[in-house]
Amino acid sequence: MFLLKKNMWIAIFLSVGSQSALAFHKDVYEPRVPKEIIAQEQQVKSPYPVTPERIEAGRKIYFGVGFCVTCHSKDGTGVNLPGHPSRDFTDAKWQKIRTDGELMWVLKHGSPGTGMPIRVGTDITEEDGWNVIQFIRTFEGK
Repeated sequence: MFLLKKNMWIAIFLSVGSQSALAFHKDVYEPRVPKEIIAQEQQVKSPYPVTPERIEAGRKIYFGVGFCVTCHSKDGTGVNLPGHPSRDFTDAKWQKIRTDGELMWVLKHGSPGTGMPIRVGTDITEEDGWNVIQFIRTFEGK
């Protein structure tokens, strides 16, 4: 009986949770940064040059302590969890319209309603975040 009730609550949670997340998640190309601050966040640039060493450091974080691979998959196409479709980092259009500053904002603040948690300041440092962004950029067009 306990297991039946537990499964019922899980089904309700997934059903309700997925509907609210899908309502928020209508357009994958829509920015996640609030409208009031998006212009300033789009101007934010990495203080670190793009180098093979930083890309490799970002790869290690993506597959390790950053837990990125859990939702975004090893090839960057994303894992489609119920109600929380992940970003497809191989999508060239998405790569072109999202700035590094916007990606850093999401790493620092999460993305409400999507399942994307805060990473910078919890699991990784800001420098780690910039390295992950460099690695994410390598998925474009794959």
